[in-house]
Amino acid sequence: MDQTSTRRRFLKSAGTTGLAFTILPAGSARTYAANEKLNIAAIGAGGQARSDIKGLSSQNIVAFADVDWKRAAKSFEEFPDARKYKDYRKMLDEMSSEIDAVIVAIPDHQHFHASMTAIGHGKSVYTEKPLTHEVWEARELARAARDAKVATQMGNQRQADENTRIGIEYVLDDAIGPVREAHIWTDRPSKGLFGEYWPQGIDRPEKAEKIPETLDWDLWLGTAPHREYHPAYCPRDWRGWWDFGTGALGDIGCHFFDPVFRALNLGPALSVEASSSRANTETYPLASMVTFHFPARGKMVPVKLVWYDGGLRPARPAEIPEGTVMGTNGMMMIGDDGVLLDDLSGWKLYPESKSSDYGAPPKKLPRSPGHHAEFIRACKGGEACGSNFDWAGPLTETVLLGNIAIRSQLREDLTRKKLLWDSENLRFTNHDPANAFIRREYRDGWKL
Repeated sequence: MDQTSTRRRFLKSAGTTGLAFTILPAGSARTYAANEKLNIAAIGAGGQARSDIKGLSSQNIVAFADVDWKRAAKSFEEFPDARKYKDYRKMLDEMSSEIDAVIVAIPDHQHFHASMTAIGHGKSVYTEKPLTHEVWEARELARAARDAKVATQMGNQRQADENTRIGIEYVLDDAIGPVREAHIWTDRPSKGLFGEYWPQGIDRPEKAEKIPETLDWDLWLGTAPHREYHPAYCPRDWRGWWDFGTGALGDIGCHFFDPVFRALNLGPALSVEASSSRANTETYPLASMVTFHFPARGKMVPVKLVWYDGGLRPARPAEIPEGTVMGTNGMMMIGDDGVLLDDLSGWKLYPESKSSDYGAPPKKLPRSPGHHAEFIRACKGGEACGSNFDWAGPLTETVLLGNIAIRSQLREDLTRKKLLWDSENLRFTNHDPANAFIRREYRDGWKL
């Protein structure tokens, strides 16, 4: 079967709940010589994409697809021999036989469509976080990658860090006893540690503005509902809009949830509940708090996990001394016998008297060669990536459940409701209106 007919079968089946397709996994089926380089194409060439391109630049960067060639100019200059496109669909159709793997580093609302299109061509895929914009998309993308047997990696780079392993090893060594609570917080979207982020809690601009000559606005919109161009959306501030981004939770959640999920062996949540500042149906609120509950896992006790954004933070546990700076961004696990805190400067064990006696946890986990190096290794037939889609898909699902809880209570005038989650059937069992946010309709011309 040639790749064109394979892709046609794949795309035809992609809109179903259970994907069933035959595909040629071109990037992973062949054998690579020891020093042979991958041919990598990038969907997105400016912004975060530049970091991923740099991380994979030891290989051959052979093509770019970016809707704004002005924003992509630096990448074009650095790789002058790479072919240039605006539409990734055309790039993959024309160059499929020349590409082994694809980077997807574009706004959140296009992650699923671009990644599925690449998988439909049998390509290994590196997709930026969050893996998708919708919960349903995360489930289907993980399933498609598994069926296609291609290498995958989500761009939550912290998963490869030494510090992530140390935090997990504290828990594996039972340093703080059974963990019943976890708290994760960020200063985003407000002005914070790394400067000004993006606006939220704002209305749609009343007047359209002229589309920049270098930008293909229709391609940028992609699957999202049509609206007139305004720089309030593109190129920088799309994260705060429901149609395009996934807010602070989508931006940071896949980074900070990851070590907590690994340490506590968390799976699907039982429930999710949100509260937030007042906002509208266009953008995410200025600040929110989301509470997830997880069941017992083997000998591990049930866990409550609370997310805070917009500068909100958890209360200080008694084990942490008064006056301790807990950071504007951080993670904390609270056990029966102590507390682990990471304010992005490394995990610390409390109370301090216990920390001085305990020292460092024993190393029990293998170390990573590097986040992007993992992807190169996996593409060449080596060990699967630490954040391959079988891991990243379920993690992203949970993160995005928080956004559904926020959106649901905003639509009901800030009425808080604990949503009960049936992960197996991908639905809420006690509040049907929330199910409308699990999957969205794509704009005409973009349906898979």
